[in-house]
Amino acid sequence: MKRRIDNAAALQHNTKRNRADSSVEEESELSSQDLSQNDSLHDQEDEKPGFSSTASFDDQDASQTSSFSMYNSVSQKLMAKMGFREGDGLGKFGQGRKEIVEASTQRGRRGLGLKVQGFQGELNVDWRDEPEPSATEKVDWFPECTTEIPDSDELREWLILGQRKLKINDETEFCTEDLLHTLLRCKSVFDNLEGEEMRRARTRSNPYEVIRGGIFLNRAAMKMANIDHCFDSMFTNPKDSQGKSLTKDREGELLYFGDVCAGPGGFSEYILWRRRWHAKGFGMTLKGPCDFKLEDFYAAPSELFEPYYGEGGVDGDGDITRPENITAFRNFVLENTDKRGLHCLMADGGFSVEGQENIQEILSKQLLLCQFLTALSTLRTGGHFVCKTFDLFTPFSVGLVYLLYLCFERVSLFKPVTSRPANSERYVVCRGLKPGSDAVREYLFRVNLKLNQLRDSDTDVTDVVPLSIIKEDTDFYHSMVNFNESLCAVQIKALAKIHAYVLDPTLSELRQADIRKECLKVWGVPDKARVAPASSDPKSKFHELVKNSDVESFQCKQSPLNSSTLEKLRHILDHRCIVGGGEQIFLLALGKSQIYTWDGKMPLRWRKLENFKLELPRDTLLSVEIVQELKGEGKAQRRINAVHVMDALVLNGTDVRDKHFNQRIQMAEKFVKAVAKPSRPDMNPIRVKEVYRLEELEKIFVRLEMKVTKSSGGVPRLSYTGRDDRHFLPTGLYIIKTVSEPWTMAYSKNSMKKFFFNKLTKESTYDMPPNAAAPFHVCHAERFFWAWVDGVIVHDSQTRMDPEKLSKDGIMSFVHQNYQP
Repeated sequence: MKRRIDNAAALQHNTKRNRADSSVEEESELSSQDLSQNDSLHDQEDEKPGFSSTASFDDQDASQTSSFSMYNSVSQKLMAKMGFREGDGLGKFGQGRKEIVEASTQRGRRGLGLKVQGFQGELNVDWRDEPEPSATEKVDWFPECTTEIPDSDELREWLILGQRKLKINDETEFCTEDLLHTLLRCKSVFDNLEGEEMRRARTRSNPYEVIRGGIFLNRAAMKMANIDHCFDSMFTNPKDSQGKSLTKDREGELLYFGDVCAGPGGFSEYILWRRRWHAKGFGMTLKGPCDFKLEDFYAAPSELFEPYYGEGGVDGDGDITRPENITAFRNFVLENTDKRGLHCLMADGGFSVEGQENIQEILSKQLLLCQFLTALSTLRTGGHFVCKTFDLFTPFSVGLVYLLYLCFERVSLFKPVTSRPANSERYVVCRGLKPGSDAVREYLFRVNLKLNQLRDSDTDVTDVVPLSIIKEDTDFYHSMVNFNESLCAVQIKALAKIHAYVLDPTLSELRQADIRKECLKVWGVPDKARVAPASSDPKSKFHELVKNSDVESFQCKQSPLNSSTLEKLRHILDHRCIVGGGEQIFLLALGKSQIYTWDGKMPLRWRKLENFKLELPRDTLLSVEIVQELKGEGKAQRRINAVHVMDALVLNGTDVRDKHFNQRIQMAEKFVKAVAKPSRPDMNPIRVKEVYRLEELEKIFVRLEMKVTKSSGGVPRLSYTGRDDRHFLPTGLYIIKTVSEPWTMAYSKNSMKKFFFNKLTKESTYDMPPNAAAPFHVCHAERFFWAWVDGVIVHDSQTRMDPEKLSKDGIMSFVHQNYQP
């Protein structure tokens, strides 16, 4: 047992502690046994007369033990020097206080001497046998569901209305009464405790507390890293039941994910940090102080995330309980995922229930339902879902989980170590949405309508699945009870531990730093502080991205294509074609709207792209044209400047210059899909140029037509219509060599297949050799430009032909001569 400090020192010590951390240990009265043990620890050399001139405390009869014997001899001597004698009052004539001055029992900022009734008692919970903290976590699943998804008629009969209730202490169908009441009692102990005390004790008691947010904007992001690891990366690399990836990189498919009730966006920051520009996020959350804070995404490119607030789009309110918002969000997601839906949806809804923590489950029932409904509304078949929940004791909440159990291949209730053990938070994790869940989606939609109708009445929806049906499914029922009771037991121990740490401020977890390092290593997250991305000037960033390549190679001028240079295209299969609509320039993005352009001429001078509303991820370098796109004809015609990507060099830090031209274009297409903001018509569009094979040149001429523009004075002008209904005035055709010397491509009439041929070694192969793909600098340096100037005929309506210039018939004849499949 520790020696006790003297009273004056105790007062000073407590005063300092109050200032430092607003948390002071309660002083408790010692038993006679405690006093004798304390005395036995005193250094005998210091046991000299102090309080009495006639005898020391050691000489007194045991039955007359002094109330001051708790102090050591040094304290007694100091007090004796100040004139104190036991039994006499303080002061020159003994007229002052005779009783001992007790140490402060103040807690936090309460009034001096106030004691919190009911907090000092024992909870009678042994928390010391908790398991050793570890980064290894076990995932338990509900048994695989073999019950068929019910149809609409059956589901309609499941809805049960009843009296609205605001208590939970009688919800013992899915947890034993003893455990439930113990949990509620442990929670209630803290009702009158100052919040700061609770937080400080919680921080000291949780071995995983200092993991915090790490490189991310908040703890939610780290929770997602934790969950994603424990569930085999199912949210950053989703797979089907056979283990095959749901995203096909070869086809340039993005990971489409959703994040609802999720401000400020920690879940999304993690996904985008892990996937970067290979993902596209859609989010809906309540507008206001808890909105997405994309500007605080330091670890990931927020430009790949698009907030959408339901009805009204960017001008909506984001309230997920409004049916029209769920419908609008569903439609928006489907429109922008090729009608297929999301690969995964994350939901993190919650709101303050201060003072009503025990009925948090009841207060948030509609929020939970709407998050589940949004998952069934936006996920594609095979998609995954994770949602934060709280206590799951009521038949309403358990019924919602049962509906997920019916609709997904597997379901788990999981509390990651990053979720504080003393709170009721846990996550429902669902793998693989089954086909045929529309009936359940429509049912939940109707239940939400009913909840909104009953919001201000005494009647409520009490069950979405009858209790009898849940109990009949014994696999689910027993698993639900086991999940509840095991999570409940963990929470009780954690609350008891915090209680002990409040009572004894000297207690602390010693392994917090080691556990943090261990967990971050296992989850693959760097153990670094969160730091805002460093700012950079465009010139320095350009040299950094191109790894100090020769700048001269970027200013190569394209060769003009005419009758005399046409022969250089003799190897038809080596070339690709792009319709031009402006001057080719380089575009450099430093994040958000920090976008710069360079015309490729020396000296190297980057200029800010002015009067342009566009956001691109940092560390992006593209070869582009700024093209004026037209929509409609005549007076109703609308114009907007757009970025047309011709080639990609670096995409959000990924250097793609050495890949084949086709791959670069495919990656650029994927990148542009990710950064597109269809909900923002006020932003300038960015598109990838359509690429044609030279042997398919005829397809380009089919897309050319004569249209009247506003500035043409009623005279039709040559226009090229792209993949959508927008068109632009073409300036000519870029012809790009995509095969490096000494390789060329040819066509085998015997095998009816294309092959690669080495002009030096005479080697031939059907598979593309690694050194045959022309990197960016070769494509850029060896490109041709066929200018469609006056006198060049490319459309049947054109009549003025200059015989000295190359026209459509001349180039088509050349292509047919040199390529005959």
